[in-house]
Amino acid sequence: MEPPLAAQGEGDMRRGTSAGGFGLIGAGLAIVLSGCGSPAAAPATSSPPETTSASATASTSATASPSPASPGTASPSTTASTPAPEATTAAPAGWKSYTTPGGTLTFDYPPTWSVKESDDGAALVSDYGKTMARLRTGVGPGPACTAKSQFMVYDSAPIPALARGGVTPRFSYEARVNATPADPGKPNTFAYGITSAPAPTGTEACPISHVFAWPPRSASFGGVYDPFDTTPGKPMHVDTPEVYMDTAEYKVIKQAMMSLRPTGK
Repeated sequence: MEPPLAAQGEGDMRRGTSAGGFGLIGAGLAIVLSGCGSPAAAPATSSPPETTSASATASTSATASPSPASPGTASPSTTASTPAPEATTAAPAGWKSYTTPGGTLTFDYPPTWSVKESDDGAALVSDYGKTMARLRTGVGPGPACTAKSQFMVYDSAPIPALARGGVTPRFSYEARVNATPADPGKPNTFAYGITSAPAPTGTEACPISHVFAWPPRSASFGGVYDPFDTTPGKPMHVDTPEVYMDTAEYKVIKQAMMSLRPTGK
């Protein structure tokens, strides 16, 4: 399954405190578990329901292996605090808008990018042909949080336009340490997306869950960070999740995802 701008506030960015933290890690491919418990039930609505054949309980993700400076180890994370509210900004001049088939959600994207619909949702595709994020509606909630692991939040910002039932979803770019990875050389998972799961605190968090409450059930809009990707045209020399945040590509992804809103607003 394929995984999604400038002018947005950076929100809270958390960094590891020990040598050889997440900022020095490379990455490979794995599976993001989308389960921090069920999102709050969405209130009744008259909007026409949207469906998709895909489940939001799992999405393809990227993983990373330790750098030589920290063989076989991963940095403990710091507590992630709730990001301060920030106003959403208007789409840059020339950007296009996409509205889901059911007419309930809309987001903006650059004129050189595209949106491709399929039974698996709407894919946001970059100018060099790579799917950067996927929007799905009518999906189920993630599984219950049965285990926690060390985490890192690199970027986080609220999206007030998607607030429902007193919960404001947020854009989050984050990582998890996989305690028992299938591949010992790939112990970490990286992904960005919109979530209404509680912000992680302390030193451990539930698996990444980029799902948020939206009628008739829930929705998901997210993608992965994979510095080992070899798609022609991708940003060069991006070998850490922190460096990726400084690329124009990341800023475009964040802008597009944070522009997600109820159609007509």
